[in-house]
Amino acid sequence: MVAPGAKVLAGVITAAHGIKGEVKLRSFTGDPEAIASYGPLITARGESLEIEKLRAQKEGFIAVLKGVRDRNRAETLKGAELFLERAQLPEPEGDEVYLADLIGVTAVSASGEKFGTVIAVPNYGAGDLLEIRRDGVKETVLVPFAEDYVPRIDLEKAELTLDLPETYLDDGVPDDQ
Repeated sequence: MVAPGAKVLAGVITAAHGIKGEVKLRSFTGDPEAIASYGPLITARGESLEIEKLRAQKEGFIAVLKGVRDRNRAETLKGAELFLERAQLPEPEGDEVYLADLIGVTAVSASGEKFGTVIAVPNYGAGDLLEIRRDGVKETVLVPFAEDYVPRIDLEKAELTLDLPETYLDDGVPDDQ
């Protein structure tokens, strides 16, 4: 299941480079250089950017973007996140999934009961997490996106199975208080 119009974060422009409009770019694609081959990238503001040339550097790439020819214009793009339409990407192989494909998927317990719906897949530095909204519960639940916690994903059914430890949802308050 791929949500229509789903967007995948492919990279970010980190800075302007030089005086001719080049930018420093960090790629998040599986093959970092492939970011230039997927076609136009879209910023969060809806601006379309196309990579004309890409060369590797120590912390990513230096990119020449179509229509960006001076430093002033390049400076306006600093921090711009670059997205692809999910449909621009090849289908994942084997047991791989695109994290964007998990948004909207129903999470069920090992016994098959509905647990909630995946609303985001954040990563705060220690690994990907599934943010799950439960029906009738204000706070969302974060679950590590790891095989121990998510043993099965069925994108055809738009469902994933959670295997949470029994005390996972406890609030951390000792029983005697």
